[in-house]
Amino acid sequence: MGLIDNKMLSEQKSFKQEEAKLYLVPTPIGNLEDMTYRAIETLKHVDLIASEDTRNTQKLLNHFEIQTPQKSLHEHNYKERIPELITLLRQGKSIAQVSDAGMPSISDPGHELVEACIEHHIPVVSLPGATAGVTALIASGLTAQPFYFYGFLPRKKKEAMPILIKRQHEEATMIFYESPYRLGQLLSWLEEAFGSQRRACVSRELTKIHEHYIRGTLEELVAYVETHELKGEICVMVEGTTEQPPAYDEEVPIKTHVEQLIAQGKSSKEAIKTVAKLRELKKQEVYKIYHEL
Repeated sequence: MGLIDNKMLSEQKSFKQEEAKLYLVPTPIGNLEDMTYRAIETLKHVDLIASEDTRNTQKLLNHFEIQTPQKSLHEHNYKERIPELITLLRQGKSIAQVSDAGMPSISDPGHELVEACIEHHIPVVSLPGATAGVTALIASGLTAQPFYFYGFLPRKKKEAMPILIKRQHEEATMIFYESPYRLGQLLSWLEEAFGSQRRACVSRELTKIHEHYIRGTLEELVAYVETHELKGEICVMVEGTTEQPPAYDEEVPIKTHVEQLIAQGKSSKEAIKTVAKLRELKKQEVYKIYHEL
């Protein structure tokens, strides 16, 4: 046996010593009553709070009468800010990191500071609390385990669709976040990638007075969003599938291949797309062959 390379091995015993720590503190995703006692006490007793948006976090601090000072830490300043925070931690100052809502690092800033702390052997302590994806998932009616969390897809279709195509045969329930202004676009992409009859659920305004779930097929959800204006934070869940990638005989004509998939229940559009993907052809080419154009 060869020697084991321990350069990547690290060990953390979070509370063995009274040393400075980075605390990852979840904040409410809507209802302020979801703030835990431990989270409040942690924010009161650390030396500094690193906040995604200090103005937003100040409202939370005011509500719970927390006087701890803040410094901003977000995607535009983390390269400059992280060395400052590491210096403070190494000087013995404990820091709590918060995002605007939910868990730091989950579709929010946070990961880079965690990496830096681990590199400098500074303990990182994560507090449990609210996170939108799992909160929505367990009430969606879709299978809760296993699940696959993605968060926000790229805004451009040419970047988002390859990600979705790779998940066409994902068995786990998939979780996506989206702005209400782009929800219709996301649902149409999901329908194109996964088929019109795949079950899904849209949730919005979780834990708030206007909390709202819409459950149905992707086709039904696309139609619903076309006639209903939805506001607030959006979480979309799509069921997985046990269907395996369809095998095919290369000697089978393309038109026959499309017809076979239609006979299995796919629409002509879905069948053409599937054949094009399997045979690495352009959809337009398969369309012309199928329709004998």
